[in-house]
Amino acid sequence: MERPSTAGNPKQSHDEELYIQQAVVFIEDAIQYRSINHRVDAGSLRLYRWYYSRICQWGLGLNIALVLLLAFVERPSSLSVSSDPRYRSDPWQPPCGLTEGIELLCLLIFALDFAVKSYLIGWEELRKSKWLIGYTVVISVSFIDWVLSVSMVCDEKLRVRRLLRPFFLLQNSSLMKKTLKCIKRTLPEIASVILLLALHLCLFTMIGMLLFAKTEDPKKNGEWELHFRSLTNSFTSLLVLLTTANNPDVMIPAYSVNRAYSIFFIAFSVIGTYCLMNLLTAIIYNQFKGFLLQHFSFSFQPESVSDSMKSSFSLTCGARLPQAARQFADVGSMDREQFRTIFDELDKDRIKEHPPLPQYSSPVLQRLQVIFAHYYLSVLGNAVALANVMCICTVLVLNSEKSTEERDNYSLEIMNLCFILYYLFEMCVKIFALGWKGYLSYRNNIFDGILTVLLLILQITILITYRLPFPHWDDPSSRSAVSLWEMIRLVNLLIVFRFLRIIPDIKVCLSGPILHQHSATRHVAEDPANVISNSSMENITSNFSVECGTYEQLNYWPNNFDDFAAAIILLYDVMIVNNWQAFMDAYSRYTTEWSKIYFVSWWLVSSVMWVNLFVALILENFIYKWDRSCSCSVTDVEKIRYETSVQLMFR
Repeated sequence: MERPSTAGNPKQSHDEELYIQQAVVFIEDAIQYRSINHRVDAGSLRLYRWYYSRICQWGLGLNIALVLLLAFVERPSSLSVSSDPRYRSDPWQPPCGLTEGIELLCLLIFALDFAVKSYLIGWEELRKSKWLIGYTVVISVSFIDWVLSVSMVCDEKLRVRRLLRPFFLLQNSSLMKKTLKCIKRTLPEIASVILLLALHLCLFTMIGMLLFAKTEDPKKNGEWELHFRSLTNSFTSLLVLLTTANNPDVMIPAYSVNRAYSIFFIAFSVIGTYCLMNLLTAIIYNQFKGFLLQHFSFSFQPESVSDSMKSSFSLTCGARLPQAARQFADVGSMDREQFRTIFDELDKDRIKEHPPLPQYSSPVLQRLQVIFAHYYLSVLGNAVALANVMCICTVLVLNSEKSTEERDNYSLEIMNLCFILYYLFEMCVKIFALGWKGYLSYRNNIFDGILTVLLLILQITILITYRLPFPHWDDPSSRSAVSLWEMIRLVNLLIVFRFLRIIPDIKVCLSGPILHQHSATRHVAEDPANVISNSSMENITSNFSVECGTYEQLNYWPNNFDDFAAAIILLYDVMIVNNWQAFMDAYSRYTTEWSKIYFVSWWLVSSVMWVNLFVALILENFIYKWDRSCSCSVTDVEKIRYETSVQLMFR
């Protein structure tokens, strides 16, 4: 069929060309997964196609790469053969204005890019786009900081625009945006597990400080002196053990004294490293898998299911099926969504029914029963347990440098007695409100009750043995074979275990993405290499005696924050977590203990989150292709390769 002639009507011909051009642009938007909310007049469409042309996008990508690579040349420059301060020659430093001029050109291109995007999508769409609003803020702040830098003749101490440069890559990459969106979906579950990890670390830190307290025998103080001397030292040692970087070094001093101490370290590693850390990987993979499957279902499945796709379902399961399924018994069939809903209901855990509450005739007893059966009583119990643990922690910190004979065990014993009396009161009133059967129908009550009875038995034993309170309780003649400290330590260990009652109540809800950026510049922390470089390196290496396994003894001098390239390598070494405690220890000694927060934060973001996200991507891509390829032809496999490319997966 021939196309009708429009030679006599130029306006109609012009309109047809515009419609064809609009259709082409919309098809390109669909293929590239771009929004269609933009101007569609002839001039705007030409500008739009030019902006998204390969040459223009490659130029924008080159501009982003250039502004990111400036960090290697800017002061302090990374243009030296070695990063080791012992052998490093003075690097070439660019003159003031060279890198600033290149950066100004890049910022102008970003400003032009923002202007074109704003014009194409219009004011209304611009107001809705958080990324473009952030783009405006970042460009404006970068310009202001650039002006301040030039006015100070490049002698400023802090360059804020350096911290903002990664945003240019994020804003112009749909892949990065999808990654952040995936992380946002995963954050609540990750936060819950990280909270459990923190609780695990804190509890084992307190248990370690109780087990490895300073004694009168110097031969038995090796573990205390090296790893459990203070609260921060204990926490750091166990945090590093969580990554297995200091295993078995951290265990050897205690293991040499008594082989039973190995149970403490093995239990910590099994729970933390092999359970909770792998649980993090499973959560990230599960969330990431759901993220991909959702996008696959939107891409490859129709939105609605026709009547011909309805499946017959025989409802012969009787009482096993929920009430929601029985409404389809007369119909005899259900569509796909109804079928999926039924099995979601079947997959839910069965709700455990508890025995009825005891009945009291007295109005006073009924009122007390309502009060003691309320959920707030459990909340108060958790608060008291937390206060008890905090008191024990405070006493341990205050007495960390004292031997067991020098500690004020009497005050600690009286404090524990008060808390144990409350635990006994809580158990009794719960039995009163719920009854014996109702009380034992809750697992957390069984856990609390057993530990409360054990604590009460220990407390009575202490009172009988030492006749507390007694003015001469510390008289050597009144001591038994087991010292008061040993018995109190056992009580404290049980109290710490009792604090685990709060785990079922841990619920964390977070909203909004978190973008954690680290600045690997000299102002973050003063380098050990910089501190020591004020002296002669030859004198240090020849006359300086250092402890085995430290930053100095391992000759980790090239790993520093002297320049951007060296900082990247140092953070990579920390991400690998092999001997990362040497870096953390060195920077905490030469700067402040707060520098440990920087390294722990980087470990959480890089090793815990990003590496697991990368593993989840590989696993999901591999499993999806494997499952599909096992049941498909060669042609279908080639189609799958196209569908599951990295870019399309994120789209």
